[in-house]
Amino acid sequence: MKTHGFLLGKFMPPHAGHLYCAEVGKARCDVMTVLVCSHDAEPIDGNLRAKWMRECLSLPGYRVLHMHRDIPQAPEDHRNFWPIWRAAITEFHPEPIDWVFGSEGYVHRLAQEVDARPFPVDPERQVVPVSATAVREDLTSNWSHVPVPVRSHYQRRLVLVGAESTGKTVLSEALAARLKSVPIPEYGRDYDAVFRHGQDWVAADFEAIMAGHKALADTMAARGGPIIVEDTDALQTLVWAEALLGKVHKPLVDWARSAVKGKTYLLLDHATPWEDDGTRYFADPGRRAWFTGRLRSWLVELGAEWRCIEGEDWAERTAVANDCLDTLS
Repeated sequence: MKTHGFLLGKFMPPHAGHLYCAEVGKARCDVMTVLVCSHDAEPIDGNLRAKWMRECLSLPGYRVLHMHRDIPQAPEDHRNFWPIWRAAITEFHPEPIDWVFGSEGYVHRLAQEVDARPFPVDPERQVVPVSATAVREDLTSNWSHVPVPVRSHYQRRLVLVGAESTGKTVLSEALAARLKSVPIPEYGRDYDAVFRHGQDWVAADFEAIMAGHKALADTMAARGGPIIVEDTDALQTLVWAEALLGKVHKPLVDWARSAVKGKTYLLLDHATPWEDDGTRYFADPGRRAWFTGRLRSWLVELGAEWRCIEGEDWAERTAVANDCLDTLS
């Protein structure tokens, strides 16, 4: 007969300690069930937490369930606290439970209530020194304990956009160096060098650039820290499409709209001197001003969080960018 393990919690948010408990349970039992418990008065949506746990525990043998219910959260809240929880657990897990896993002290009483054996896992937090409270209160210090599926929810991206020759790449590298990382690079430049060589652009090219940049960005972000620096994104690509095609394509607007969430944009104005690196398009000051204006208009229209960096003094531009980075830290 299969042995059944059981772990319940709020997982607010899931962290490496939770996964360690579940992994120990799976190593001991044939089937490991995790019950994500939520109610309305919590700061992180329960459905999202259940989704995270399913992504974290996606291997065979794990089962993640979600109970969203307004029931007592502590024994002192209701005289029938344990009968209420016993009935709820039986509803979601009608099979007999062999082992109850957890790092909290209640694992013993919970096991007794469901006729199982308790299996305390790292109750002193020595193997995985973290708690959900610690993650919420000090995300940066506990970042290594945040699972990859959870990270995008907390990460902030600082995105540099602007006309050509405004210092986006140099400045993004400098900001990322402060974070001991590298910036997400501009995919469009590589795409142009491989496929277009500066000519015969069509709308599908810009969709391909947006999709390619997102693939690079999401992959790098999964390996990055709580703050990511990004050298351009779909918003910049949208304006490039408008500049080279002469009109706006709705699918590209939709791409850009979905890209602005959770980001802070630095719009670098065109006051800096033009430098021709052999691949740039628009040396004309009027065309550069148009590019800055379109970026500004789209930032407003898409409801992005943004700040403009003006003037041609490089030290001043760098100082403003560093100040913006500090506000995200």
